[in-house]
Amino acid sequence: MEMHDLCTIAAREMRCVLATAIKVEGHAYRKQGVSMLLTEEGQMHGSISPGCLESDLQARVNHVLDTKQMEFVEYDMRPEDDLSWGETIGCGGLVVVLLEPVCGELRSTLQKMHECLQSGAATTLIRTFHDDYTRVQYDWKRVEPTAKGHPVLRPSLVPPHDRVTNYNLTSLQVDVQHSRENIKHEHTALTQYSRDIPRLTLVPEMVPATSNGSHSSPPSSDSQHISEADIPTNDAISTNPWDLPQQLTSQYTPKPRLIIIGAGNDVIPVARLAGSAGFRVVVADWRESLCTLERFPGTELVLGFPCEIMPLLNVNNGDYLIIMSHNFPRERELLEMLVDCEYAYLGIMGSKTRTARLLDGLPPLKNVHSPVGLSIGADGPEQIAISIAAELIACKHKVSALSTEVGQKGSVAHANDGHRSGSR
Repeated sequence: MEMHDLCTIAAREMRCVLATAIKVEGHAYRKQGVSMLLTEEGQMHGSISPGCLESDLQARVNHVLDTKQMEFVEYDMRPEDDLSWGETIGCGGLVVVLLEPVCGELRSTLQKMHECLQSGAATTLIRTFHDDYTRVQYDWKRVEPTAKGHPVLRPSLVPPHDRVTNYNLTSLQVDVQHSRENIKHEHTALTQYSRDIPRLTLVPEMVPATSNGSHSSPPSSDSQHISEADIPTNDAISTNPWDLPQQLTSQYTPKPRLIIIGAGNDVIPVARLAGSAGFRVVVADWRESLCTLERFPGTELVLGFPCEIMPLLNVNNGDYLIIMSHNFPRERELLEMLVDCEYAYLGIMGSKTRTARLLDGLPPLKNVHSPVGLSIGADGPEQIAISIAAELIACKHKVSALSTEVGQKGSVAHANDGHRSGSR
């Protein structure tokens, strides 16, 4: 799940925790920096593992929310001969997860990040740890391209706050409203981290924490428990045994926009799968009875003919387009308007013969994929939608899926006919 989505969910969930894999070593399911949201009611949005760690993270949510303090959790699954982790661990490696209550400055920061991502700009989230990793300072910056296409960092405009000590939700709502009216400076508030946290649970056994907030290694197969007498109490023990940097910076890009021209029944699964794959989906059509939220929940709808919708869409070089209205004159009209546009991807539904007729007489168009979708032997709307979503993901990550087996080297293989049975 994209940070764009997590920010949206955090805005409506008043009691939730942001979990982020801040250090990953060895083989792991997700990359370092990935985040998910855990709510007080037990809902999980996103993932950090294949399901190995989420239940343990969820068990910590109430404590993090009650104390309003961040918490570090280590999962060390590297020793192959260590059976204490049980049979549910699906991957090896070391994963250090930071749990943060979404309140105070973090909530305000996520709100600003969401506004930035929604506007189409990238953003960075900056965490600066202080006092031996017992406090964290949040900041965010907007990343904008320069005239030459290189990103530039612009300081965020967020009002200053004192150190966060009162997390009362009522006063928080007042403070957020106040901040919206008085945006002047960058914030420098620090969220405190308690040294007196309870024992940290490492799957599946309980491993006590040290008195200063650090935690010991996972239990070995011949030592399942640690007595209170064995717990170090020396304040010299570091709260950062993983050698984390003092400042962590994560950059998030906005969702790429997928514009689908057409709102027929075969578009419904494409819009659904593309949304699940991390695209911001826009469906455009001139038929009012088809272009409805009932048919396309969670998507943006634009109603009108090509000459009406193109000025509204403002197509740019990060956009993906798919033409699948099955109306030849309207599609030709739209393609003529795309001649001078910049975009990342243009998929055209239909056979190569039909596409050739559509493009006849036009200047060469960029990044054309026709017939749209990868050649996977798909049959029917649902499977064809899968082939289209797969091609979108492949182009998004600049990989050439299936190219070595069924296509030329360095190219993405396509079907021969967008409608023929088994063409994908």
